[in-house]
Amino acid sequence: MRFFICGSALTGQPDNKNLGDAKLLGPARTAAKYRLHAVKNGWHPGIYEVPSGGISILGELYELTPEQHATLMAGEPPDMYQVTIELEDGSNAEAMLFPRELIEQHGYPDISRFGGWAAFKASAG
Repeated sequence: MRFFICGSALTGQPDNKNLGDAKLLGPARTAAKYRLHAVKNGWHPGIYEVPSGGISILGELYELTPEQHATLMAGEPPDMYQVTIELEDGSNAEAMLFPRELIEQHGYPDISRFGGWAAFKASAG
């Protein structure tokens, strides 16, 4: 399964170990139709699809076995859900999104201007 990673499991981030020895296919970007927020005081990213005003989010594409996928899912934060997303090159991959309603309800900050989670985390340090 092709899986798009754009948060704490990225290379160099604390949860990268959750991917085990999954094959990194390389850097990837979503199509420009998503927004990126810092959820729960920057604990993890929350992305969701928008009909307009979206950005292309930088991440990494992995090839996961069923076992690697199960391990990754076991470490995902609450409320995240798996869907098929569109990548910048027009192909698809699985990814974890976060409910827009919860982002709006809690007022989690929009960090889309950073273009990706790693850039946001680097700016906070």
